[in-house]
Amino acid sequence: MTKYLINRILRSLFSVVIVVGIVMVMVYSCLDRNLIFAADSNYSHVKSNAKEVYMMQQWEKYGYVDYVPYSDYLMQLKREDVIDQATYDAAIKFANKAENDDETVAEYVKKFTEEYESKGYKIVRLDGKMKAKTKKYQDGGEPRIYAYKDIPLIVRLWNYFADLISVDNIHYVQEDIENRGITFTLYDPAYGGEKFSPAIMGNGTQYKYLFYCNDSFPYIHQNLVTIQLGKSYSIRQGIDVFQTMTESQGSFYNSAVTYPSGLVEESADNLHSATYVAGSFAESNPIIHSRFVDDYTNVTTNKAGLSKMGYSFTIGIIAVILSYVLAIPLGIGMALRKDKFLDHLGTVYIVFITAVPSLAYIFLFKALGGKMGLPTTFDMENPTWLMYVLPIISLALPSVANLMKWLRRYMIDQMNSDYVKFARSGGLSEGEIFTKHILKNAIIPIVHGIPASVLGAMTGAIITERVYVVPGAGNMLTRAINAYDNGVIVGMTLFYAVLTVTSIILGDILMSVMDPRISFTAKER
Repeated sequence: MTKYLINRILRSLFSVVIVVGIVMVMVYSCLDRNLIFAADSNYSHVKSNAKEVYMMQQWEKYGYVDYVPYSDYLMQLKREDVIDQATYDAAIKFANKAENDDETVAEYVKKFTEEYESKGYKIVRLDGKMKAKTKKYQDGGEPRIYAYKDIPLIVRLWNYFADLISVDNIHYVQEDIENRGITFTLYDPAYGGEKFSPAIMGNGTQYKYLFYCNDSFPYIHQNLVTIQLGKSYSIRQGIDVFQTMTESQGSFYNSAVTYPSGLVEESADNLHSATYVAGSFAESNPIIHSRFVDDYTNVTTNKAGLSKMGYSFTIGIIAVILSYVLAIPLGIGMALRKDKFLDHLGTVYIVFITAVPSLAYIFLFKALGGKMGLPTTFDMENPTWLMYVLPIISLALPSVANLMKWLRRYMIDQMNSDYVKFARSGGLSEGEIFTKHILKNAIIPIVHGIPASVLGAMTGAIITERVYVVPGAGNMLTRAINAYDNGVIVGMTLFYAVLTVTSIILGDILMSVMDPRISFTAKER
């Protein structure tokens, strides 16, 4: 079994990489990259040469190209002390056309061109565009020089997976700081230092708190390892996909907060999320000085609602539990009473759910629920458990029909098997035959789907969440596709792929636990 798991995990990881690579080819190569400007209001406001530069900047941000302006090249030379300030000032003043450049400009433009062309970049020079009357550059018509090249798929894949997981360390902060290292406390200073709440804190790390405890599930939290699925440029601009899915939502949640300076006040600031910002603890900022004692000043806020994944998983896992609780006894009952009233009634229900489009019966349940006074949309400002009822029912009922259908089929197949007839002729009671043989064998394929159902709850339900306006993770992918938000598309693809292969492996393990006769290892003959 161990050998099987290792091989399966390795093959699964390879499959995940292939899937992500295929999606990258689709979004970065097969789709027109200009589509990202369809909903970009800034694109229509920039003109002339500035528009082309803006396009390059956006394409670099979205991961299409590597873009290097001539000014950045000169600035790098200055930082490396290759040129001084006077040379920089002279080299940056290139003319509106190449033939009008002075010697200094021509020299460094030539060096810039030779260096980046040798690396496979294309060099673009945009001549200045002047107004005829004033002899001044038009808006955005200043001359520009830059280099760019498309990012190869293998480089994009490597960079993506290389940056997928980051581990915080005490050398994250490059500036000179005192007392660089790790400290452990049993009494978290964020709670005034009086409440028993173990925490591991860093100095020189990106996060102030590496491990900490609080009253929220799962009670022990960490900032040491960060997952970076990719940044969004439409759903939450500049925020990573994983952070978007896991951060709480809704209105601010205030509580008594003890700041590092000793100040205590009601606030929504989450001190456990504090990250390092160089130079933020400045005397010119009295608000920062009254609360903090170092540069760990960037904090998020506590919200009253769940995260996107939290809402999706809450609805999904309750629907899964409800599905199995209802479907298993009903499926067994249909099989034991084949061609009788319960079997016919269950078949009608299965046919209805299968034949009617999911969107139709979801709207039907929504209309019926609204008539009964149930909330038909989510309200994070005034939450109530009743707003979960309709989404859970909409998710559970099709799953119930599917489980009933397959369990009935597996049960009937087992009931007609030769070994059951042999057991009956051997004198075993119907109860023993049912529990020890029929149900045990029929339930195995159903058991295989349990991990997929549980893990699938994390991804959310696209149609259900859109109909009931659930602030979950289900509609993130569709929104990203509509907005050509490549970071979210790739990140969600990886997330779905990992959950899928994990659920398959866990399903295999669960089947072998249920029936020891099932072995995934080849036996020697």
